[in-house]
Amino acid sequence: MKFQSPLPLSIAALSLAVLLPASTLPAAAQSDAAPPSQSATTSPHGMREAMRMVHARAALDRDLDSNKVKPGNEFRAKLAKKVQLDNGPVLPEGTVLVGKVSIDDMSIGGTSKFALRFTHANLKDGQVVPIKATIVGIYAPETVSSEDYPVPTGDEVPNTWNDGTLAVDQIDALPGVDLHSKIASRNSGVFVSTKKDNFKLIAGSEFALAIAEQRHHPKSMKGMSSMSGTGNQ
Repeated sequence: MKFQSPLPLSIAALSLAVLLPASTLPAAAQSDAAPPSQSATTSPHGMREAMRMVHARAALDRDLDSNKVKPGNEFRAKLAKKVQLDNGPVLPEGTVLVGKVSIDDMSIGGTSKFALRFTHANLKDGQVVPIKATIVGIYAPETVSSEDYPVPTGDEVPNTWNDGTLAVDQIDALPGVDLHSKIASRNSGVFVSTKKDNFKLIAGSEFALAIAEQRHHPKSMKGMSSMSGTGNQ
């Protein structure tokens, strides 16, 4: 009786194992495969923030002209409807959302641009609520609907944002003006004109927002009371 050496069979099995993808290998062989990449095991950037955000709509209280605004200038918008923040306070209808003109942190090209960043809400009882807000849409002011019914300022267009949307690129959101925003960005949104040297966001323009209470470290809360001294206007 002749006995064949097992060596050629072992080499063939080893070669097959090397050629097969990891998903087809036996469980024991897969245990030695490289672990999944970090991106496969973590949530997309901004997902956790988005899960805490709720819808809001607010109307800009005065014009913002790209030729005149500078980083640090304050702007305000008034809530069209009551908003219940996730695990946070209620922002009543008419609450003033306060923010500052900022610098683009997404490096978006354009002829003219400025960034906006909402920072807090001023309640009528004097309470100041730090907020994180992303602009997920902007719409020109309307006074009447297509059926000629009066439309309350800031309440023209339904907010259809959902927490699976982590970035918005609203091209020609306003004539000649694009909106770019990301949930993960510190800014609420960046407005860009690629056609004109300047543009204007008109008072009464409606912001569609994804909004949440900002969870600040105590040190970062310093100065918030001084910013809220004017209350609602």
